Amino acid sequence: MTKNLPPFFSLKFLLSLVFILVSRVACAQYKYPFQNPNLPTEDRITNLLSLMTLEEKVNCLGTNPTIARLGVKGTGHVEGLHGLAMGLEGNWGRKTPVPTTIFPQSIGMAETWDTDLLQQAGAMEAFDTRYMFQSEKYKKGGLVVRAPNADIGRDPRWGRTEECYGEDAFFNGTMAVAYIKGLQGNDPKYWMTAALMKHFLANSNENGRDSSSSDFDERLFREYYSVPFRMGVEQGGSRAYMASYNDVNGIPQAVSPMLKNVTVDEWGQNGIICTDGGAYRQLVTAHHYYPTLAEAAAGCIKAGINQFLDTYKPGTMEALQKKLITEAEIDGVLRGVFRVMIKLGQLDPPQMVPYASIGTGPEPWLSQKNRDFVRLITQKSIVLLKNDKGLLPLDKNKIKSIAVVGPRSAEVLQDWYSGVPAYSVSILEGIKNKVGANVVVSHTTDNNLAIAMARSSETVIVCVGNNPTGNLGWKKVDGPSEGREAVDRQSISLDSAQEALLKNIYKVNPNIILVMVSSFPYAINWEQANIPAIIHITHCSQEQGNAMADAIFGDINPGGKLVQTWPDSLSQLPPMMDYNIRHGRTYMYLKDKPLYPFGFGLSYTTFQYGNLKTSADKLDKNGEITVSIDVKNAGSRAGDEVVQLYVKHLKSKVERPQEELKGFKRITLNPGETQTVTIKLPASALAYWDVAKKGFVVEKEPVQLMVGSSSADIRGERVVELR
Repeated sequence: MTKNLPPFFSLKFLLSLVFILVSRVACAQYKYPFQNPNLPTEDRITNLLSLMTLEEKVNCLGTNPTIARLGVKGTGHVEGLHGLAMGLEGNWGRKTPVPTTIFPQSIGMAETWDTDLLQQAGAMEAFDTRYMFQSEKYKKGGLVVRAPNADIGRDPRWGRTEECYGEDAFFNGTMAVAYIKGLQGNDPKYWMTAALMKHFLANSNENGRDSSSSDFDERLFREYYSVPFRMGVEQGGSRAYMASYNDVNGIPQAVSPMLKNVTVDEWGQNGIICTDGGAYRQLVTAHHYYPTLAEAAAGCIKAGINQFLDTYKPGTMEALQKKLITEAEIDGVLRGVFRVMIKLGQLDPPQMVPYASIGTGPEPWLSQKNRDFVRLITQKSIVLLKNDKGLLPLDKNKIKSIAVVGPRSAEVLQDWYSGVPAYSVSILEGIKNKVGANVVVSHTTDNNLAIAMARSSETVIVCVGNNPTGNLGWKKVDGPSEGREAVDRQSISLDSAQEALLKNIYKVNPNIILVMVSSFPYAINWEQANIPAIIHITHCSQEQGNAMADAIFGDINPGGKLVQTWPDSLSQLPPMMDYNIRHGRTYMYLKDKPLYPFGFGLSYTTFQYGNLKTSADKLDKNGEITVSIDVKNAGSRAGDEVVQLYVKHLKSKVERPQEELKGFKRITLNPGETQTVTIKLPASALAYWDVAKKGFVVEKEPVQLMVGSSSADIRGERVVELR
């Protein structure tokens, strides 16, 4: 039909004309082109920036890029490491805190070793966050969630250990990716919330953090400290992160070239890069890196910072007046902010955004669904550290009396980044709920009364551990083994009163179950040698008591694993500010046997491993192999096991760890059941950073694969050749 038409009436011309007409009709619906969701994102942002005044642009360098004159409704930040924080401890709810769904602390969720659970938790938190932000009842908070914390817990003295996922870079990155995916959702166009990772980079000391320098070489930067952040961007899809307070090799992170050179240019991070709270001013007052706030503002913006958590406007305006920065440079960084706003649907009609309808109906944090999930993830986080003579689980049909004592027995403590749960169940309450009226449960937090109760009870449950807020306010803790934000621990031993309580009870009744309720590893050497049963749980979960009672009485079988090495003393640790982990830090380089190794956790049943296989004996540098092993539940109870894959480089040209985690999988097995567990291992996971070539290199060498129940409990080994 078209072959006889003049050239200007070709099919291509007609289609182009139709497209232009449709586009004009569509554009006619919107006052400005940036409001049109059918236009390319970058075109929309270009138009928006062209309409903004300089003052509006500077305003949008804060944490709420709203432009009322143009009808742009931005969204601010909320804290959300283990549930939306609209609570009291950090004053995140400001004057009117609102209850939300509260999970175990981040390090507790990590001890599940279950990425599916982490993703579900992130999604549940994101739903709470949307509901809070959009419902007519609340209209509070924001949609940029400051989570996960992708920092690495290289030292158990770090005051913010509770916020991270442990000491292993690959493991932390894997867990961070899962949480990011949960927070952002699975819609191909829009995010439920935006995951803003904290704190880039090598931020694992609190004392002096506003001016200290984390010093290490390029290989450790590429192979360890940056790994969780890179995975969060490349695999998780996070497009927001917070620069840390500290220097790295002498340069403050808020103005570090790596913000652009690595995260933007190499990883593809093209969204929000914000300062930490007060970090901009600290460039002048603590780091003494710039003489004036104007120069500091210019330095931040030139480095790629596009949101300030600080009083930044006067310094930024002065920097503009003095031509230290240009309006074009502000335009350049603001593009990242608006990319995130567009992904959140803030510039689009609500009917187009699948999450815009969240906010009607009952509060989600009050639902049975949320309660049940929190109980499940808390159950899965519990780690059994010792169980001599099968003291655990207790039989509620046989036991007649229990004493529940200790400072952590009748409370559920929240940390600095917690919200307020709608309810919480203490360990005492959980045990009472479990046993009912047929068992006498006595309780006290008084140490002298505790000894008398222990003497007259069949079993004593002693609950000890840290206080995650430090008890005394900002920068204050009530003992050397306590830590929190802004305060590192000085000791990893139990405080003297708690240890004395345990020893005194042991003299009158050695039938003790020690419940460690803690954010940190502890050097509980006497307890490991003498107490028959030790079980670990972290703080904050609203279902803490029910989950612990489920474990103590055998309704669930503990299957969690440690994500940090528990040293037997401070002597096993290098100096706190030594960031070169090769000097004996973490399971990868530890020189002595720890109290509990990385990946450790017992069960009420036993697991047998066998028949380790690989899909090939040789692995091409661009290839991948599958590692498989049979795991059998050889006991009489159903239970969970975490199968862990480690590698050791046998003939590397460079220094490598003595072992490295490269894969894991949590499984559930019934008594007598066998399951073949498969873990994929790409050759790229075995690469090292070649400083000369400025890239990752896979060597031609033999690599030992080790599969087991922990880093110190290897059940099968096999060597493959890299070629």
